[in-house]
Amino acid sequence: MVARLLVATSVTDDPELAFKYAKKARGLAARVGVVRETCAIAAYQAGDWSAALAEFRAARRLTGRSSYLPLMADCERALGRLDRALDLVTGEDSKSADQQTRIELRIVESGIRRDQGLLDAAVVALQIPELNDGRMKPAYARLYYAYADALLQTGREEEARDWFGRAASADVDGETDAAERCDELDDISMDDLELDEDFGADEGDESADGDEDADAEAEADDDELDSDEDADDADADGHEDADDDDLDEDVLNDDDELDSEDDEVAEDDRGASDADEVDPRS
Repeated sequence: MVARLLVATSVTDDPELAFKYAKKARGLAARVGVVRETCAIAAYQAGDWSAALAEFRAARRLTGRSSYLPLMADCERALGRLDRALDLVTGEDSKSADQQTRIELRIVESGIRRDQGLLDAAVVALQIPELNDGRMKPAYARLYYAYADALLQTGREEEARDWFGRAASADVDGETDAAERCDELDDISMDDLELDEDFGADEGDESADGDEDADAEAEADDDELDSDEDADDADADGHEDADDDDLDEDVLNDDDELDSEDDEVAEDDRGASDADEVDPRS
């Protein structure tokens, strides 16, 4: 009967129903570690943090396993008791835990730092040797995912996208939604690129309009300058024509005076010639 209840707990999709099956199994075998562990996980998935914490504590007393520490710390965090959660994460028991448990504890610690508003500290909490050991392992998928999420919270989207991609590659069992998160960031990047292109096109149009306006103004200035030059040329031609007319008039006057003088001289010459002639009758 207990075994059947445990199987029913693990296969049902309804968290509340699964927790009911687990509690029935606990009622039949409360001193069995695996039963209390199953009940704790069912309560955790149902969001009953207090019940989950109590069951994890009982399971740990019965089994002596430290692998429950991350889930216990996460329950304390969900209950708003961040100090108690940090004590579980950094306590003596955590130091003797296996590698995978220590990774999970760091993930919980990162979440606690984010709850405290310490976003950079949340990133630093996950910078452990396993993060950059050069080997991409399925066991590290949750670490990659948590690191990507922490980076995203600080606004480092490009780095976050890279780590979501690593998490998606490592997550062979589909524990996370890393692939979807990566696609979301790609969509955001494409939207930003389109906005940049539209903005660039608008700037180009404005620049072209500005160039056209500048060309029109320059052309108007050239036309005005040409008009001024034409006016100046016309004035200059007018002055030159007037000067030429004055000069021609002066020359004509001078010629008339010279002609008059020549006539006077000729008259004088004729008078002198008449005086010099002797009348033959005298």
